[in-house]
Amino acid sequence: MDIAGSEAKLGALSGYSQVAINKAKWRGKVSPRMALAIERGLNRRVTREQLCPEFFDELVTSESAA
Repeated sequence: MDIAGSEAKLGALSGYSQVAINKAKWRGKVSPRMALAIERGLNRRVTREQLCPEFFDELVTSESAA
């Protein structure tokens, strides 16, 4: 959120409402879908793996093992 400047700006960049961004912030995690949207909105200055490692790190690990 610091990169975007505010919850409202991050929401606008990612296509989510300020309320959705605030809820994710207070839960301490984002959904995989929101992680992808934020990654795109911030031009990969923050990655999906950083935002949702429990989901995306598993995908990378699974693909590497195959």
